[in-house]
Amino acid sequence: MHLDRLITVLETVAIAGRAVSASDVQRATGLPRPTCYRLLQTLADYGLLDDPDAASRYLIGERLKRIAVLGQPDVDICRAVAPTLRETAIEFGEAVFLSRFRNKNIEIIHVETPADVARSFIHPGLGNRPIHACSCSKAIAAFADQAFQSEVLTAPLRAYTEQTKTKPSEIEQEFDLIRERGYAECVEEIEVGVSSVAAPIRIGNLGVPFSVGATGPIRRFTSRHRAKIGVGLIDVASRITAKIQLTDLA
Repeated sequence: MHLDRLITVLETVAIAGRAVSASDVQRATGLPRPTCYRLLQTLADYGLLDDPDAASRYLIGERLKRIAVLGQPDVDICRAVAPTLRETAIEFGEAVFLSRFRNKNIEIIHVETPADVARSFIHPGLGNRPIHACSCSKAIAAFADQAFQSEVLTAPLRAYTEQTKTKPSEIEQEFDLIRERGYAECVEEIEVGVSSVAAPIRIGNLGVPFSVGATGPIRRFTSRHRAKIGVGLIDVASRITAKIQLTDLA
């Protein structure tokens, strides 16, 4: 079957773990030369394989990487990043959480809390978060494509507190600031007395499907403290990227 042959070619390139020539693929698969070359070109046309130097040397494509990463179940993602989140929660002394972009929503999928039982903290909860008002959502939305941002900004924007930004121009300006400094903030925008900071998690050239954040009481989350946590979360995000990304597709 045609699909069987396509899969065989994909598997051959993936197993190699490096750029492979069309002739290498043909020898490994035993497919007729014209058939193998045609399949490679078809896969490249659809972004499932890449030929970065236009030299007929193929790697797994960015589109396939995106499918693989976005298709990973929450349980696998959380298992991979939980140790890093736990270490960060202990270091910051605050609840730390992972968020995921899925089906045009952004939801918190995992939370780790400080180890010190004598220290109070704020648990952010799990599930969907407003895209215009939560740091974890803004950290992802700021790097999303223009069509998604426009959809967010033209929808009715609920004011959860007096601090919630509901004007599209204000949110666009905040997106610019997030891209400039590398992290997002929520300062009493969802709940009075609560603040959070989040950094985008980039996956290669696939965009920002995840973010990592920390939340706590506004009395501790001063502007100086938020900036310190934001810088720290940028480093944490880079470590989490390595945990999430599939090594056999990197």
